[in-house]
Amino acid sequence: MEKFVVSARKYRPITFDTVVGQSHITTTLQNAIRTNHLAQAFLFCGPRGVGKTTCARILAKTINCQNLTEDISPCNECESCKSFNNNASFNIHELDAASNNSVEDIRNLTDQVRFPPQYGKYKVYIIDEVHMLSQAAFNAFLKTLEEPPSYAIFILATTEKHKILPTILSRCQIFDFNRIQIKDMADHLANVANKEQIKADYQALELIAQKADGGLRDALSMFDLNVTFAAGNELTYKSVLDNLHILDYDYYFRMTDHLYSGDISGALLLYNEILEKGFDGHQFVVGLNEHFRNLMVSKDQQTVKLLQVAESTQRRYLAQSGKLPLGYILSSLSVGSHLDINYKSAKNQRLHVEIGLMKLSQIQQVLNLSELSGSTSEEKKKSNVAPASVPASPQLVVQNTVNQPVSVTPTITNIPPSVPVVTTQVKSEPLVVATPRPNFTPSKFKSTHVDIDLPSSGVQNNPINEPAVSNISTNKSFTLEQLRKELHTFADSRNNATIEVMLKREFNLVEGHILKLRLDNQVQMDLLTQMKQDLAVYLRQQLQNSTLQIAAEIVESQIERRPYTAQEKFEYLANKNPALWDLKEKLGMDLVF
Repeated sequence: MEKFVVSARKYRPITFDTVVGQSHITTTLQNAIRTNHLAQAFLFCGPRGVGKTTCARILAKTINCQNLTEDISPCNECESCKSFNNNASFNIHELDAASNNSVEDIRNLTDQVRFPPQYGKYKVYIIDEVHMLSQAAFNAFLKTLEEPPSYAIFILATTEKHKILPTILSRCQIFDFNRIQIKDMADHLANVANKEQIKADYQALELIAQKADGGLRDALSMFDLNVTFAAGNELTYKSVLDNLHILDYDYYFRMTDHLYSGDISGALLLYNEILEKGFDGHQFVVGLNEHFRNLMVSKDQQTVKLLQVAESTQRRYLAQSGKLPLGYILSSLSVGSHLDINYKSAKNQRLHVEIGLMKLSQIQQVLNLSELSGSTSEEKKKSNVAPASVPASPQLVVQNTVNQPVSVTPTITNIPPSVPVVTTQVKSEPLVVATPRPNFTPSKFKSTHVDIDLPSSGVQNNPINEPAVSNISTNKSFTLEQLRKELHTFADSRNNATIEVMLKREFNLVEGHILKLRLDNQVQMDLLTQMKQDLAVYLRQQLQNSTLQIAAEIVESQIERRPYTAQEKFEYLANKNPALWDLKEKLGMDLVF
């Protein structure tokens, strides 16, 4: 039985022309050999499996070949080439720095450099994983690397260039190897499959190339694995998906169609199908974010080249990205990013992903509503006509019960795009507050009054899932009981304890159309400011009155400070009964505290 040799060794390149995906490296090295401009030291750096050690061996074999061809390829006939092919060449020395990284190992190497080659022109020293050398070994290697004999050439290979000392880098000619492109890798796998008489689906080879992440050695290893897994020397797309346990792109395309159309049921059922196939939920979330990223770069012809997918898949991305607006894709990326970040901290991870899918399925509806509201606002601006009873923009008016001028700069947050914000500035004047004589009176109240005025028409989100009514023109009268009922219904729909406290307390109705709420603090005022538009639109719809306005008044109770020291207690009693002061004066008593 013939011994099996893995494809990564069996089809390892032996000439520069057979190196895959590194033409910028091989062309430079061939020109250096042709013009006799060889450096004394080379540094090959790049990710794993891209051909660093292979190119080092080809370079070592080529420069020692006695009968080079015109295309700078070794002849494989001379003694040097034959000894290299038989792994018996004394002119080429390989050192694995991962296991030989001490000063003693480098000292042995520098001792060998003193002896010239027995035949051939150069002695080549290939040091693989050179970043694993210790600091002392690097220092011992510096002098030899900078001024080697004319016949010595050093080729250093590493996957982590940043770990090498700058003094070593300055003595080397640096070559950066690229990740091998998917198409180049798939074509090479197709060539190997043809030589091995294996019937392979090109899409399956593209899938292997993509999974290899730019490393040809990894791709060849996965190719051997899938050939062993497949039956009858036939490599199909489905068999590769099953063997490598990859989530097919088709799932992401189908999921995006469900989400864009708002089909929550279809999205949840598809996610359940993915989980039943044994895929991890986090893996799906990461893949979905990458899918939206690919859709985003597909929107522009200049960024299509950033797609690291097969050509057939790239065409599907271009087709689907043409149907989706850029705003939807960017919003989906934002939601998906938060879904990814919070996945590991979620207690119920499946529910966490399902909630994220529900949010993604409602994005387009929110965008459509925003566009509709924005167009309504633009029409109002063009008409230059504002309703007589309702101002055109929300205003914040602050009144302080203390008769002192106050500088106020209102801040309203979380206002939908359809509502313009008008900021008014009031000139500030110095505020002088006299310090009264301490007296302990009952509780006092500080009141802050805020008027919240909103547009009387327009399409808005209904907080209790009832259809929104646009362009309300009726001004029906309503009772306090009807208003209280609608306030309670709105508060219950929000499912927020603070809102219930705010809206289920006593209120005043001023001039028959101004709802005046009493609030406890600024926190409640900020919360009311955020939901003011929903509340106003809801009340106007339910009560059929477009003139309804909302005002709020903060009534902060100050805690009564009780007397503590002996002097404070006396003053407290004396303020209640002034006769104590007279008794103190008549008796000529001094107070000792």
